[in-house]
Amino acid sequence: MVKHLISLLFISCITHQVFAQKAQEIPPPEYIGTIQFSGQPNNAGIPIINLGDRLRISFDALNGNEADFYYRIDHYDFDWTPSNLSKNEYLQGFDEVRIETYENSLNTLQIFSHYFLTIPNRETRGITKSGNYLITFSDDDGNIVFSRKFIVKENLVSVGVEIKRARDLRRIKNDQVVQFTIDSPSEILINPKRNVKTLVLQNGNIKTAITDLVPQYTIGTELIYRYDKEAAFGGGNEFHNFDNKDIRAANNTIRRIELNDLYEHFLYTDIDRSDRPYTYNPDINGGFVVRNINAQNQAIEAEYTIVHFNLQYFEALEDKEIHIYGNFNNYTIDGTTYMRYNKATDSYQNARMFKQGFYNYKYVLVDRDGSIDEGAISGDFWETENNYSVVVYYRAPGERYDRVIGLGTGSSTNITNY
Repeated sequence: MVKHLISLLFISCITHQVFAQKAQEIPPPEYIGTIQFSGQPNNAGIPIINLGDRLRISFDALNGNEADFYYRIDHYDFDWTPSNLSKNEYLQGFDEVRIETYENSLNTLQIFSHYFLTIPNRETRGITKSGNYLITFSDDDGNIVFSRKFIVKENLVSVGVEIKRARDLRRIKNDQVVQFTIDSPSEILINPKRNVKTLVLQNGNIKTAITDLVPQYTIGTELIYRYDKEAAFGGGNEFHNFDNKDIRAANNTIRRIELNDLYEHFLYTDIDRSDRPYTYNPDINGGFVVRNINAQNQAIEAEYTIVHFNLQYFEALEDKEIHIYGNFNNYTIDGTTYMRYNKATDSYQNARMFKQGFYNYKYVLVDRDGSIDEGAISGDFWETENNYSVVVYYRAPGERYDRVIGLGTGSSTNITNY
């Protein structure tokens, strides 16, 4: 009897640990390309949609199999652990059903099938709760292909966001500080230091988000956040870009074009900008836009090309690696982003497949433990134009999940001194 109880307790503990694991996005295999959420400006960062709005996600399968894909939607709390809600409490209808809508590529050298999922649809009639979500796609055999995070919000509080220069003189030339207030005139936020949580994003990149801020003080109905170092981001630099909307034409970013099995675009050589003065160059903050100037239907007529990157960087890497970085693959570091050293040219090179369009990218140093230094090659400058978002979560006493009750945005184009 005792052994039986011990076994049950052991199983219970293991089960609890499994279900308490934080949600991790699973990157797609190489045959899945160009994952996009509609309504997301320039595909820059984690999608944040209003409760009740339509959700649309699309992607390409480049293996030409016209395979079947299935999707599942799960709800999570602020820290990305599974919430206590059952499926029917946050979802009207069903998930774990097949994506029924896709089109095959037209007039392209690289064949692919373009899949697109819209919610609400016939099976999944809508999402009914705000919060963090993970949508997971699997194949016919139930194997997970990839997953992506998104956030559903309500508009119950107003969030004012200001961008400041750092107070620390050692970082005043490099950092941007996010200060904000949360105003809740119609809803009392009980015990805000415990029940209100915030997610602070630079250019929508959830992988570098600040998540541990609590209100410093209250004035009337406002919660005040006036941090310095704790809410600081490296300013970074404006992203590099390339534009291959005209697949046969070189331009100020593409040096040379070759046609083999696919079109290959060779970019001009980039250099280390960390020790150079800041220069303004408009970007879309790490995002991308799919486009082909000769196509009517961009989704299925935009071609896939092989883009060649070339970087001159003369600093010792030691145990670090250089990778290209941007929202073209959801800020994921993997084998397709690795820059290999070419002794003949004394430069670091990469060749990766992209769908035609306009893309932002930068070079980053990646340490052995996976930590990323975004400013090592590009530099960190307080003048850099960045977008910032503050997502506000609240769990009222007795609630069983973390609601997203507001969103505030700001830009460093309006950065000020203290």
